[in-house]
Amino acid sequence: MNKLIIGRYLPGTSLLHMLDARAKLIAGFYFIFILFFAEDWPAYILLWAFTFWVMHLSGVHFKTYIRGVRPLIWLILFTVCLQVLFTAGGEIYFEWGPVTISQFGIVSGIYIFFRFVMIIFISTVITLTTKPIDLTEAIHFLLKPLRIFKIPVEEISIMLSIALRFIPNLLDETQKIMDAQKARGTEFGKGSLFQQMKTLVPIFLPLFVSSLNRAEEVANVMEVRGYQPNARRSSFRKLRWKWADTLSLVIMIFLTVGLLIMNTIV
Repeated sequence: MNKLIIGRYLPGTSLLHMLDARAKLIAGFYFIFILFFAEDWPAYILLWAFTFWVMHLSGVHFKTYIRGVRPLIWLILFTVCLQVLFTAGGEIYFEWGPVTISQFGIVSGIYIFFRFVMIIFISTVITLTTKPIDLTEAIHFLLKPLRIFKIPVEEISIMLSIALRFIPNLLDETQKIMDAQKARGTEFGKGSLFQQMKTLVPIFLPLFVSSLNRAEEVANVMEVRGYQPNARRSSFRKLRWKWADTLSLVIMIFLTVGLLIMNTIV
């Protein structure tokens, strides 16, 4: 569990660490958006090249990104299998009732696998190179236009800030509970599916109680310090937009142009 990197920030001096959190969020969401417009192999080759380039710029070892994919690999493979088994088109290799393995289904499954992995890689780049507090400030800034629809932007931002802050703590605490259970003779990952589910109960119960206690402590501290949800507040940390942030969005435009060109090659 301590190998998970979800919600973790790795300090560094790379170019991506220096970028404004708003620029990274906008570029990240935009990349995920254009990812679904890739239609064939040349387009995916371009997107993979861009993904590896961004990962290299982050200054984080490639093994770290692999650890980010591992917890979700079974969900990804399950989705790919559904796509392969229930999508017909092109040459049919196997057919039995509703199950059909076809050329189009296999290709679609590979494309879905590529999309999932690239989304995880890019999302991991953002979280590893952005401080949680900066990420929260960026989300708060990008959500400001929603105020006209009476959406409580400040409350959403503070909830995200607290959630991001305590994700690493929850992961570390989960690891401690698992180590304590192993010391008592519990074996994780062995036996039938039902037995494996039973071994998770001694983990979730104390973790749930601990999370409730921590949430109550945070609420009491906020109340003592006079936190008011509807009050306007200033920010100690100021995000600064630099020329490199503008350049990052210009690069995304060039990537879009390249993607459109690659889609016309085949």
